[in-house]
Amino acid sequence: MGDENVHAGHRARLKARFRDHGLESFSDIEALELLLFYAIPRADTNELAHALLARFKDFRGVLEADRAALERVPGIGDNAATLLRLVTALNGRYLRAAATRGTPIRDSEAAGAYLLPQFDYRSGECSVLLCLDTADRVIDCHFLGEGTTAMVGVSARELVELALRDKAARVILAHNHVSGVALPSRADVEATGRIYHMLRMIGVELTDHLIFADGDFVSMRDSGHFAGF
Repeated sequence: MGDENVHAGHRARLKARFRDHGLESFSDIEALELLLFYAIPRADTNELAHALLARFKDFRGVLEADRAALERVPGIGDNAATLLRLVTALNGRYLRAAATRGTPIRDSEAAGAYLLPQFDYRSGECSVLLCLDTADRVIDCHFLGEGTTAMVGVSARELVELALRDKAARVILAHNHVSGVALPSRADVEATGRIYHMLRMIGVELTDHLIFADGDFVSMRDSGHFAGF
């Protein structure tokens, strides 16, 4: 009972500190400890925060770790792993929404800035479709799937259906390479060509295909790959 009272008092103080002063004065340990309160009601989350940082090296490593890796840390169960993955996913969604709010996306730099947060927390290859209206404003950003060969596995039919549903005038494809090299493979170029012509048949322009790796990206259009389509 004594230990529970000590933990309860510590939790109350940490919550009050965040409420009154925000997160700026918190160490990474304290920030993780506070977050874990909401998944682990009674255990000492300070010890768990230390264990997470020891396993994944730094705060970013914890938030980018996949569910299986998180659950291998003793004391981290389904609720805690879900919460950590949710925070990272919500942050990515917020950054996408805030990046170019009301600003047209008319070049690869603007598209890259908008889409980069989508890939920051992904441990596997994945692909997305960005749908734009006639003024190049974002209608929606669709997650297409995740796997070891994300671009090759993209269904052209699914892209057509999404573009039609959104009444998109233009679309931008993007996917990531976990290898750390943001260069299109032969399979990427061939798949992009097929998708380009499929979308063109319904009056939708594929304006670019961006490939992300390690916080950087390459535009297939800027690199000349679209010239062959």
